[in-house]
Amino acid sequence: MTISLRKNRKLKEIQHEFNTIFPYLRIDFFNVLHKTEEVTSNNFIIDNEKMIGEYVKRNDVEKMSVDPKMTVSHFEQSFNPLGIGVQVFRKSGKIWLETGATDSWSLEDQNKEGESITNQYN
Repeated sequence: MTISLRKNRKLKEIQHEFNTIFPYLRIDFFNVLHKTEEVTSNNFIIDNEKMIGEYVKRNDVEKMSVDPKMTVSHFEQSFNPLGIGVQVFRKSGKIWLETGATDSWSLEDQNKEGESITNQYN
């Protein structure tokens, strides 16, 4: 699977594309980078109405490969060379939790956990 990172796309379009693949996960974009198992303050969140091209200056990246088996950490860190921070959140009932403590889990496992917990609340 790939996510399109064309410079003229709004961040919310990329978020929607990711959420279509993983309905119990969400990504937010930040103007600072973070390390594995770190969380990022909402003070650094980027308005999702912005175009990704305002933050990613490289011209050679137009898509990002996403493998459900890749860890959250690997997925998040793959954005670092582009100069934009990404944080994955998992749905837990009616709230979204940052996955910092479980960055070693795969995207697929995070999504399944989100589905399981959310279904318990419905």
